[in-house]
Amino acid sequence: MCSSNKLKFILLNFALILVFNFASGQTNQITVRFIGNCGLYLTDGNSNIYLDFPYKSGAHHYMEYNLAELDSVKNHPVFIYTHRHSDHFSGRLVRKLSKKLDGQIFTPRNAESLKKLNTQLKDFTIETLHTKHQFSFNHYSYVITWHNKKIFISGDTENSDILTSLKDLDWAFVPAWLVRDAMEKKVKLQDISKMIAIYHVGPRDKITSDSPEIKILDKQGERIAIPY
Repeated sequence: MCSSNKLKFILLNFALILVFNFASGQTNQITVRFIGNCGLYLTDGNSNIYLDFPYKSGAHHYMEYNLAELDSVKNHPVFIYTHRHSDHFSGRLVRKLSKKLDGQIFTPRNAESLKKLNTQLKDFTIETLHTKHQFSFNHYSYVITWHNKKIFISGDTENSDILTSLKDLDWAFVPAWLVRDAMEKKVKLQDISKMIAIYHVGPRDKITSDSPEIKILDKQGERIAIPY
C-alpha cells in the first residue's frame, strides 16, 4: 500500500472510531429542569415543553427566578399550565414569548386542545385530569406519556384521591401538601410511581427525605434525567 493510501486508510478508521464513540456515548433521555415553584422545562432533544412557566416571579412569596430564564426559552415552545394563579402563570409573559418564538399555549381554558400534541410530538400523549384546588375554579393535572415514560404533573391539587386511579408511573411531580394528604389517607405513593419529585416548596416548608425514590426540588436549576 502506498503511503498516501495508507494515510487515507488510517484517517478513515480514525473517523469511524470517532463516530462510533460519539454514537455509543449518546443516550436517549427526557431531561427535566426545575425552574421554580411548579415550573419545569422538559425536552427530549427535539421538542421543548414548559410546564407552569413563565409565571410571575416571586408571586405569593414563592420562588423568584432570574429573568435570563425568559431569554433561554427555546424556539417553538409548548407552554402547558395547570391553572392561572400568578405563581404558576403570567399571561403577559407567555403571550410575549409565544409570539416571539412561535409557541403554543395551553391552559385549563383550552385544555381539550392539548390532544393535538398527541400527533404533533413524537411518541407523545397527554391525558388531562380535572382536579381540585381550593383556590381555583379550573385546575388540571396531567399524565404525560413520552417515549413510553409516564410522568404525572399534579400542579396545586390537594386531594390525593386522584392518585389512586393512576399506576405504573415513572415520575410523579407533586407538592408537599399532596404528599401529606396521601399519608393521612394511607395512599402509598411508592406503589403508584417509581420516583417522586416534591416541588413548589414554600419558604417556610421544612421537608426532608432519606428515600432514594424521593427527590426534593428546592434548588432552582436542578435536573432529572429519564432514560428511555
